[in-house]
Amino acid sequence: MDEIEKNEERNMFLFLTVVLFPVLSVAIVGAYGFVVWISQILMGPPGA
Repeated sequence: MDEIEKNEERNMFLFLTVVLFPVLSVAIVGAYGFVVWISQILMGPPGA
């Protein structure tokens, strides 16, 4: 591998670990919370 490919690989790794995975984690948790919230509005709270 030449130096340019190593730099690109390092930059992609940093982008994935610093930007993409945290953003996806927040988006997934937020979407799940939104789905639970909407389902409770439509069907009522859980329980007897």
